[in-house]
Amino acid sequence: QVQLVESGGGLVQAGGSLRLSCSASGLSFSNYLVGWFRQAPGKDRDFVALLSRSGSITDYSDSVKGRFTISKDNAKNTVLLQMNSLKPEDTAVYYCAADRTLRVHRTSNEYDYWGQGTQVTVSS
Repeated sequence: QVQLVESGGGLVQAGGSLRLSCSASGLSFSNYLVGWFRQAPGKDRDFVALLSRSGSITDYSDSVKGRFTISKDNAKNTVLLQMNSLKPEDTAVYYCAADRTLRVHRTSNEYDYWGQGTQVTVSS
């Protein structure tokens, strides 16, 4: 049984940092495309960042590029999202997702597995 569990969310002031973690059981991130998505109240789920199976390809939404960094620790089977210079508009529930595809893509409905989400709140 596959399970993804996010952690690391919380309340932070604008300009601060948080590091989100996504740990997996039942799959190895070395065999999966991994994405981070977020959903603010009343809005659609949006792409944030992705990391290819090999870890050699990353992609970021324009809104977070230069502030967020996605990485993974294969030994711990964990994917991280380092979020710096946070803004109030980054407030959302953040989800990690995994897709066994060989492609690299941002399309949320093609990801096979999802975590339950972790809340990030940035105060002004």
